[in-house]
Amino acid sequence: MSMILSASVVRVRDGLPLSASTDYDQSTGMQECRKYFKMLSKKLSQLPDRCTLKTGQYNINFISSLGVSYMMLCTENYPSVLAFCFLDELQKEFITTYNMMKTNTAVRPYCFIEFDNFIQRTKQRYNNTRSLSTKMNLADMQTEIKLRPPYQISLSELGSANGFAHLSVAEYEGTGKISAAPNQRLEPVTLPGIVSFVLSLLCGALNLIRGFHAIESLLQNEGEDFSYVIAFFLGTAACLYQCYLFVYYTGWRNAKSFLTFGLICLCNMYLYELRNLWQLFFHVTVGAFSTLQIRLRQPQGKSPDYNV
Repeated sequence: MSMILSASVVRVRDGLPLSASTDYDQSTGMQECRKYFKMLSKKLSQLPDRCTLKTGQYNINFISSLGVSYMMLCTENYPSVLAFCFLDELQKEFITTYNMMKTNTAVRPYCFIEFDNFIQRTKQRYNNTRSLSTKMNLADMQTEIKLRPPYQISLSELGSANGFAHLSVAEYEGTGKISAAPNQRLEPVTLPGIVSFVLSLLCGALNLIRGFHAIESLLQNEGEDFSYVIAFFLGTAACLYQCYLFVYYTGWRNAKSFLTFGLICLCNMYLYELRNLWQLFFHVTVGAFSTLQIRLRQPQGKSPDYNV
């Protein structure tokens, strides 16, 4: 019998489950699919915005939009058009019910568990296809899927260490791939992010001014250490690069931000004779705060266009 078995709502950037349908099936096949759900949740930011994973007798389908992914598990013979119409209904209702601020700041898993009521009602409707009154939507969805079919994830790709990062944008052009291209859009800027950006610019400006003063002192006194000039200008470059990482998406962005923070710490350790403890604390704290904001501002999921 073809049917939808379960569904869940997950945050894209970190895989945090926001809501899910109650699932009582404890069979071996279902337990295996739950493992695939968890693995997919951790890789959502690297995957296309519409995907299907075939695991044998079950299929996992999901769509991603505005930083939230809507996932469902169904039997292998459940129609793909109905599956994505079901997910589309979940997406529309969730976006209408909850604003982005709530989903972005959620900390506790399943903090929107009350959305389970809508998931269950919708699942019952889609499991009884005779009661569906969405023929027009189904026709539109069928056309959309033919024009841009969901990306078929293989189990080998799901288990790979780097996911889809090695594939080009052209390979996903017809599937809506959320690529790791340098021009990828990031999530909307938050107030803490703006504060960290301004403070990083301030620290960069302070380092730059002190660097020019160190050059003047070096020209006036031949005994001055030129390495202080290098440390100030390296600190300036590190602060400005943190601003760049906050604004633009690049490969290995998180690793770069941590290395940049390490450079800021090293520069301030070298300059401890020229700065008091409060100045050192300020520069290191701003660097740590900026690194955190870079980590929190993740790539934004593409909003799917289903024409329904």
